[in-house]
Amino acid sequence: MTEAVHYSMVIEWSPEDQGYVVTLPEWAGIYTMPATDGKTYEEAVARGRNVLENFIDFAREDNLPLPEPHVYVAHEDVA
Repeated sequence: MTEAVHYSMVIEWSPEDQGYVVTLPEWAGIYTMPATDGKTYEEAVARGRNVLENFIDFAREDNLPLPEPHVYVAHEDVA
């Protein structure tokens, strides 16, 4: 799924959960966050991508618009 690679995925260590939690910032107002988790970083990435692809599929099935992906913009130093 091409769109999935354009969305942000934030992966953070959770001492409380003793694992990594995944949030999908563009989808935060649509679905409950964190979106998923994983015992390892790699597991969190895989699960996050799977959830992201599901979110896109759900939105399409319900004829809902996809949220705009966040885009990185480099800022020039003003010093």
